[in-house]
Amino acid sequence: MTLGQGKRVAFYAPMKSPHHMVPSGDREMARNLMAIISAGGASVELVSELKTYDKHGDRDVQQGLRAQARDEAARLIRDMPNADLWVTYHNYYKAPDLVGPIVANARGIPYVQIESTRATSRLTGPWADFAQAAHDACDTAEVIFYLTANDLITLDRERYGSQHLVHLPPFLPTDTLPTASPLDGPMLTAGMMRAGDKLASYRLISETLTQLSGDWQLHIAGDGPARPEVEALMAPFGARVTFLGQLDRAQLAEAYIGANLFLWPGVNEAFGMVYLEAQSHGLPVVAQDRPGLRDVLASGLYPTPEDGPQALAAQITEFLKDPALRAKRGATARAMISRSHLAPAATARFWSTVAPLLEAST
Repeated sequence: MTLGQGKRVAFYAPMKSPHHMVPSGDREMARNLMAIISAGGASVELVSELKTYDKHGDRDVQQGLRAQARDEAARLIRDMPNADLWVTYHNYYKAPDLVGPIVANARGIPYVQIESTRATSRLTGPWADFAQAAHDACDTAEVIFYLTANDLITLDRERYGSQHLVHLPPFLPTDTLPTASPLDGPMLTAGMMRAGDKLASYRLISETLTQLSGDWQLHIAGDGPARPEVEALMAPFGARVTFLGQLDRAQLAEAYIGANLFLWPGVNEAFGMVYLEAQSHGLPVVAQDRPGLRDVLASGLYPTPEDGPQALAAQITEFLKDPALRAKRGATARAMISRSHLAPAATARFWSTVAPLLEAST
């Protein structure tokens, strides 16, 4: 019998519902978490789609969301079917869990979080109340699963009581590795096109391409409101850059299989599912050495942000000139994904951690 057999799990994502229409890494991660939890034999129900996200630090917005959360908590306490466990994904200062701790306490069930962060720097300023609410929710959790070593720093420093902090490596929602790439196509980039960090990565790619010589090609998968800006950045390279648009999962898999390497600098990425996807197909990755990325990139030398686009270009040139190096690095990446970043490993880690909580609560 699997550890979760017959259990009922209440799932909530205050940042973005897994049913949201707009694709994103956050939405995909929420969906993947529901899948690996249910793979343990449990019934997983998305019990609320209330979004508590405040993008701009508006106190009036926060007060309104608090009122909605109180009503939602009351509804769930009254109407939610019996559950053995509450799981909240992505509690942080812009989208605190204002519902789960209340409902879990009222129902007398264990409360755990996945990928939560603590930001003491936000306890003053426009998000102060929401940051405190996120801290309070963290304090309520008996277990917090963290995805990266960078997140662990503050979680450990401000750990509440006997709270357990457990590493849950980022994972792909599959049991086996997909088809490997023969590594003989164009370079591939995949990323949403929006202002901020994503656009900064695209800008860095553009600066990197100016440093390349020889016969190179780059395919870009993705779309979004900043597409005109991205197209303008890539315009100087003409037909060498091809825009693939937004791809579904099967189409993106074909793009990985058809590529020779994956290029995405990763400006301020938490970790980036695209890195796991690319490496699962055996693609060597060109990226910068950043905190979140270290948890999902196979061993190798990655240039620092301070090294700039010249260092990224040098790494690309090395890969393009040496097929054997591409194959070696890709094989190493694929082995790492198989070992630590597929769904069965995540399911086992989750249920081996929460099973004792469920036994103690019965």
